[in-house]
Amino acid sequence: MPAAAERHGDPTAHDSTTHDHSPDRPAPRQLPRRPVDTLNAAGDLLRALAAPVRIAIVLELRAADLCVHELVDALGVAQPLISQHLRVLKAAGVVRGERHGREVVYRLVDEHLSHIVVDAVAHVEEGERR
Repeated sequence: MPAAAERHGDPTAHDSTTHDHSPDRPAPRQLPRRPVDTLNAAGDLLRALAAPVRIAIVLELRAADLCVHELVDALGVAQPLISQHLRVLKAAGVVRGERHGREVVYRLVDEHLSHIVVDAVAHVEEGERR
């Protein structure tokens, strides 16, 4: 049995040989491989976004820069929990806080990250309508 056939079921196996495709199916595009560090960092970012409260925080911060008590009021979540989630988002580079007197006002670092959340929410909402 050829080595490629032996590894067919192993998703971690890589084979440099070409494969025959059905004549009615175009060959897949060859995309550049991303460095493992880049993929790991993207995974870390997605994990940081993967909590309902953090998703809600990102959606709120899309509309306006807000301090903790405004997020508490908007989301109906206890202040310590909001602060904990903000720490995760800040460590992941999703939000940044800026002190204004006694308050820290949070904002999204950039719009790219909010698009991930908006697209995920839209995808779920579209599936619910089907």
